[in-house]
Amino acid sequence: MATADEKGYSSSTEQFQMNNLRARNVPDVPEDVDFLMEHLNDPNYDLRARPPSFISVEDKKSITKFDTDADSQFSERYSTSRAESRNSTAIDFDDESPYPEVRAAVSSVDDPFMPVNTFRMWFLGIIFTLLVSGLNMVFSMRYPSIFITGIVAQLVSLPLGRGMARVLPTTTFNTFGYKWSFNPGPFSIKEHVCITVMANVVTGGAYSTDVVLTQRVFYGMSTPLSYQILLAVGSQVLGFAFGGLLRQFVVWPASMIWPGALVNSALFNTLHKNYNKRERGHMTRERFFLIAAGCSFVWYWIPGYLFTALSMFNWVCWIAPNNVVVNALFGSNTGLGMSILSFDWSMIAFIGSPLVTPWWSQMNTGIAFIIIFWILTPILYFTNAWNTAYFPISMNRVFDNTGIPYDVKQIITNGVFDQEKYSAYSPVFMPTTLALAYGLCFAAFPAIFVHTFLWFRKDIVRRFRSSLKDERDVHSRLMQYYPEVPMWWYAIVGCVSFTFFCVSIEIFPTQLPIWAAVVGIVIAGILSIPLAMLQAITNQQVPTQVMHELIAGYMLPGKPIANVIFKTIGYITTNQAINFAGDLKLGHYMKIPPRVMFSVQVVAAVIACIWVTLLQDWMLSNVVDICTPQQAQGFRCPGSTTFATASVIWGAVGPARMFSPGAPYSALLWFFLIGTLLPIPFYFLARRFPLSFYRYINIPVFFAGLGAMPPASGINYVSWVLWGFIFNYVIRRIYFRWWMRYNYILSAALDSGAAIAMVVVFFALGLPKPGGIEFNWWGNTIWMNTADANGIPFKTPPTDGKIGPLTWK
Repeated sequence: MATADEKGYSSSTEQFQMNNLRARNVPDVPEDVDFLMEHLNDPNYDLRARPPSFISVEDKKSITKFDTDADSQFSERYSTSRAESRNSTAIDFDDESPYPEVRAAVSSVDDPFMPVNTFRMWFLGIIFTLLVSGLNMVFSMRYPSIFITGIVAQLVSLPLGRGMARVLPTTTFNTFGYKWSFNPGPFSIKEHVCITVMANVVTGGAYSTDVVLTQRVFYGMSTPLSYQILLAVGSQVLGFAFGGLLRQFVVWPASMIWPGALVNSALFNTLHKNYNKRERGHMTRERFFLIAAGCSFVWYWIPGYLFTALSMFNWVCWIAPNNVVVNALFGSNTGLGMSILSFDWSMIAFIGSPLVTPWWSQMNTGIAFIIIFWILTPILYFTNAWNTAYFPISMNRVFDNTGIPYDVKQIITNGVFDQEKYSAYSPVFMPTTLALAYGLCFAAFPAIFVHTFLWFRKDIVRRFRSSLKDERDVHSRLMQYYPEVPMWWYAIVGCVSFTFFCVSIEIFPTQLPIWAAVVGIVIAGILSIPLAMLQAITNQQVPTQVMHELIAGYMLPGKPIANVIFKTIGYITTNQAINFAGDLKLGHYMKIPPRVMFSVQVVAAVIACIWVTLLQDWMLSNVVDICTPQQAQGFRCPGSTTFATASVIWGAVGPARMFSPGAPYSALLWFFLIGTLLPIPFYFLARRFPLSFYRYINIPVFFAGLGAMPPASGINYVSWVLWGFIFNYVIRRIYFRWWMRYNYILSAALDSGAAIAMVVVFFALGLPKPGGIEFNWWGNTIWMNTADANGIPFKTPPTDGKIGPLTWK
């Protein structure tokens, strides 16, 4: 029998079976090392508070040496023959999650007989699929615009579902042995989840509609409806096949917490559970949500309509409205936003809710923002690097050599780049923040791969051999009751959608060969795992459109349509895979049968693709002057205009003329090297000092977290970081129980109240007449009468009227 000195750790079970154990060697390092190394790459896990019943890796190995058959079950459960989960928190958390965020938002019990696959669910789900995708399509083409999020459908569908439960007949039907009813009982939380997921899947419509609009409006091409539908379904649904592959990497593991899914889960439980049993003076979460959402709704009217200067709070510019330097630094329209604050929740949450994103992730983004955009950007701008001082310091548009927005039509002939027209017109000039934003994209791309290889290479290899049964948290155990979706279901969806896409690019002259489409899909598949892991852990999306444009620009130079279609198939495949995985995680938390979740996601995606394609086709044919600056109803297509401009910059002019060695912006290529090397030292520092802050430094988030710049500014990022510091650092540390109970509910309430208020303001005051019903006074005009709002540059153009070189290639 092992002596006390020989045994490094002893659990109650081991003590009970002490007489049956053989002697074993004492580890030559503390058992904490195993624990620290196993969880080092999980920054959401508190390494200083490891579970007391933790069994180290060495102990797990020794358990396999038990002599008696009575120990076989215990041995098998924890033996190394199982596919180990890095998020396994040993024995204590088999019946609860080790993450307080998850415990605060997700129920650890399930009723597998609760109705979910019902007529009510499908009826309301399809209705919201059509409404959300259709309205967002229409609004996206209008300026000012509005975006209806899935949370609006989440709130509105609940009373509708309960109303249907009251009025629908309860007759039971028998169809080929399957018994069903229009009204199987009370409207359940699982039905509500499925309806919301169908709305979440389609909030962005179909990415390919921007391709079609660019072809028709900006290049004058005719696009058959069959081509439009095949392109939409083929590109939008293909990512779902990769979403199925991501399950074992970012859905089943407990460490992939998906903060966005936690907010939805908290709101679902708040709306459906009875919290009237008060906890000694604590307000119920349902009441807290209603009060907070009501306050958010009322408050939005102040910065959103009555006193808009509180939204664009560039107060320093009010003091010196004509000082160009002050406006460049402190402005919130074309400046860097050093005024810091905004009192508009839609501005604060412009890059995501600060109450949801983990504090360590926000710190990466905040520090990066200060270094890149508050230190480096002013240095480059005021020294006139790249001739940027002749343009506003921050803008998401490009300019010609006279200082006006670049007219892309002047360099295109029959949809293809024309060198003679380009030489006669102008090279392309970018504002400082836009140029640096491209550099950050260059750095983020290699950083993703290096970071993932260093931190997650062993986990990824293990998870290729793992299944849901190998996960040990309570939610994975409960989900084992339901039959999983076979991988061949996802494979069929992928094959069909890929066939649709290939047919679409072959029946129409898109300039994109099938081999190039395959390259785009391969890149999307490679990116899907690391990007999904980053979003699941950090709640940060990593934009990759620029890299797809760059790759296509070199592969297919001078072909703008091929460039945007390549970007579409590459970017949206990865993006959809991640979004599908995020919804699968929500279904995992809410215990939705996987096959029902598969059905609602596929059906919603296909319906939305066809619906928004038909809707846009009708608008392009019937709305007068659509996508022009003078359109009477405001249908100026701001996002699609940016999309079309990118097609010329990357597809027509091409990256070789802008970024290759000797080109004007070639210095930005150094960001590739920076992104490749920077993750390495912080990885080794974190391993050397596992309890230090080094494990929280995430270089991909450091670079990619700034993807909203421009048009975002400092008031968006700094306000976001300040709110995150208050709630996810101060309150979480000092008032942890309050944070557990109310934090995610507050986030959902603020989002809900602001979203509903935006809809009401838009329909009640924005649509009644052209230009809307305006409320003119100092508080709504002061921020507009500044050099910041007017985009006045630091330098005026030279006397000859031409900026930059006299000749160019």
